[in-house]
Amino acid sequence: MRLENKVAFITGGNSGIGLATARLFLAEGARVAITGRNRETLDAAARELGPDVLALQADVKDVAATERAVARAAERFGALDIVFANAGIGGNTPLGKTSLAAFEEVLRVNLTSVFFTVQAAAPHLNKGASVILNGSVHSVLGAPGYAAYAASKAGVRSMARVLASELSPRGIRVNVVSPGASHTPIWSAQASTPDAYAAMEKRLARGIPLGRMGEADEVAKTVLFLASDDASNIQAAEFFVDGGTTGSPMGAPIYRT
Repeated sequence: MRLENKVAFITGGNSGIGLATARLFLAEGARVAITGRNRETLDAAARELGPDVLALQADVKDVAATERAVARAAERFGALDIVFANAGIGGNTPLGKTSLAAFEEVLRVNLTSVFFTVQAAAPHLNKGASVILNGSVHSVLGAPGYAAYAASKAGVRSMARVLASELSPRGIRVNVVSPGASHTPIWSAQASTPDAYAAMEKRLARGIPLGRMGEADEVAKTVLFLASDDASNIQAAEFFVDGGTTGSPMGAPIYRT
């Protein structure tokens, strides 16, 4: 098993990519602590994942709550080998129609909270640990209406390089996984019914070279690679899991004759 005897801490581990990653980490032998702000979904995740998971209610915007969650994970399992700063939110912030509060909320959850998650974890990290930050294709796409989200995810990729420089003396790796459009609950605000979701999925797939949305498990497998010793010489890198959206956009179905 690739993570045998490893200890992992995952924010937003109660749904989507975080939950898929927790599930995979457990299968690979890790002991896992997850956080989430929604008690109901956190309890459901804990029931699914089983007794070897420590499920902690914590809002990543609350720095003190994150610090307490990390400390409890380390107390329960020992020093951390893996941190996946995964928690994040979507948010449409079109020019001319966005309040300061809405813009800052996206930045606070997706960027500021990532920094303070890593800061909280840093004293508890083993030498040679792996830190993975969750980015997004939006950091480079320039999609209309997503200024705050794009800025937050571009900030994550830049911040990862700084954190890698700071943590390299301890042999700690910091990398980014950047998903494209994937089947996760983050889309629920844009497609609240099955018909709306199907229409959205069809529309998005036309702009993805592989012709489909991704799966949370596909992102989780990349996180697993970065967390494992297989990635022992990978530092300050960004891995796009996007079906070619950023690397070969002209190969998408919308451009085919």
